[in-house]
Amino acid sequence: MSASHARLPLSRRGFLMASAGAAAALGLSAGLVRANTRRPFGRFGSPSARLTPETLYVDAGGRGDHTSVGDAVAAATGTGRTLVLAPGTYRETVAVDVTRTEATWIGASENPRDVVIVFDNAAGTPKPGGGTYGTTGSATTTVQADGFTARWITFANDWLRADHPGVTGTQAVAIKVQGDRSAFHHCRFLGHQDTLYADTTALGTFARQYFSHCYAEGDVDFVFGRGTAVFEHCHFRTLDRTDLAAAPYGFVFAPSTAGANPRGYLVTGSRVTSGAPDAHYKLARPWVPSSDPTARPMLTVRDTHLGTGIDAVAPYANMSASFPWQNQRFAEYHNSGPGAVVSVPENRPQLTPEQAESATRTAYLGDWTPWKGNC
Repeated sequence: MSASHARLPLSRRGFLMASAGAAAALGLSAGLVRANTRRPFGRFGSPSARLTPETLYVDAGGRGDHTSVGDAVAAATGTGRTLVLAPGTYRETVAVDVTRTEATWIGASENPRDVVIVFDNAAGTPKPGGGTYGTTGSATTTVQADGFTARWITFANDWLRADHPGVTGTQAVAIKVQGDRSAFHHCRFLGHQDTLYADTTALGTFARQYFSHCYAEGDVDFVFGRGTAVFEHCHFRTLDRTDLAAAPYGFVFAPSTAGANPRGYLVTGSRVTSGAPDAHYKLARPWVPSSDPTARPMLTVRDTHLGTGIDAVAPYANMSASFPWQNQRFAEYHNSGPGAVVSVPENRPQLTPEQAESATRTAYLGDWTPWKGNC
């Protein structure tokens, strides 16, 4: 995604850089910290009493099978493996390749604030062997395998523009999800530009993803990619920016749906709030990448509360004049809030009731029903 601006300070980095034992920084009560000292893996067993023989336990303090998530993933070969993560901040990059299918990651405390996987690469960060990481390479966590499920985990990228004023590649991905049937329940995604990359492994692959009761924040295109993704009961929050003098500060969604894919992003029963001044954010802009000039980005936002941060008069913008948003597949239905007020109808395409019948999680995800699982 194209970089827009160069600087942004953020005090939240103190939280992301907290050590595993820093209770205040992790938002833990003293009672919970004591409980986790005795039972770091909560109700999900322990190395001496495993949930299943395929379960591995991760704890930075050494009470599990591994002290890092990456080491646990390397050990969890094959299919159907479960990782239980004790409360802590895991500063590392992690990749789940295509062979590690049907994996499940569980935050042991059942509070996503307690388990944080974070790193600070950006697209413009120099690589040790030369060159830079690029947007994809900046991801803290990359999931390529099918059937991945995560519960109660924070995925973050705490790279800051203010710390690197000379870097123009400011995309910094918290997680890139490419596998089919990837589900996230009660997770958080923290970053600035390009936080959550909901994508696929190849142009002709239509990967399905489901996000339930999740939280995502950022500024520029912070939910983006070509995946078929349903966001249900999620909270999206746009960040304030002190480096810009005028709107827009950024864009919530930037889908890049393949033209042959009938389903892009669906946001339903959710809300969009903002830490920025009123009307300083666009709801979306279409991303037509150079690698796929035939893309027709698709986004439907329905039954969702849009707060004051969204520009209600003109909620959509172009990323490129060659691909105007009006030619893409953007639509809304039964939204509420000040950011959803329709004052210029041509700027707010609406579904008809008949069209809305096809804009559901079942229509998007088919025979896969991740909402029926234990979440």
